[in-house]
Amino acid sequence: MNVTVTEVSIPTADGLLRGVLGVPEGSGPWPAAVMVHEVFGIDENMRAQIERLASAGYIVLMPDLFSRGGARKCLNATFRALTSGRGQAFDDVEAAKQMLIARDDCTGKVGVIGFCMGGGFALQLANHGYGASAVNYGMMPKDLDAVLGGACAIIGSYGAKDKTLKGAAATMERELTARGIPHDIKEYPNANHAFMNPGPAGPKLLRPFMQKVVGFRPYPEDAADAWMRIEKFFAEHLR
Repeated sequence: MNVTVTEVSIPTADGLLRGVLGVPEGSGPWPAAVMVHEVFGIDENMRAQIERLASAGYIVLMPDLFSRGGARKCLNATFRALTSGRGQAFDDVEAAKQMLIARDDCTGKVGVIGFCMGGGFALQLANHGYGASAVNYGMMPKDLDAVLGGACAIIGSYGAKDKTLKGAAATMERELTARGIPHDIKEYPNANHAFMNPGPAGPKLLRPFMQKVVGFRPYPEDAADAWMRIEKFFAEHLR
């Protein structure tokens, strides 16, 4: 399915926020998804992910959480919000969701999906009125009980070689099963963090370090499988 990707302004209580919007060609109406970017912001990898999900028949909006106050200040504030579970970043994601719901070509059903840092937000937002949440190697919250209380259906994808999330997949499987929350959790044996990125992670100068030392690199076969699962899961819960 062909997709149109454009830069947009998202209205918030504190002014306008930059974002990137992907819309399928056709009359719709379409279900929608707020996509939360990884720690490196909206780069070519994230734009590719927007286009990837939009091509499956979803209106996709990615708010730029780093677009106000300078990169370093925004990064620090965003991570504080992720750790505490509240703050401007959560307000900005909510503003993006409301912008999607207000569209005439949106069915009103909205999911949330994130990668890396954004995956952590997708998990924490699972009980914020979404129909489904796709958590891709997202940081585990300090209080998982609070996050999963009243949570929507969750699909999670993790890399077994990701040392930052050791045991996360098993924990998610156990806790979601215990609560009867619909879910699909999978850990890929050979994958590391950021395995769903179509290209190298991080700024160009850091990429050799990220790949050779940290082990962050694309795993196309695992990424294809993860996307297949996400499409099936979102179709079940958002269509």
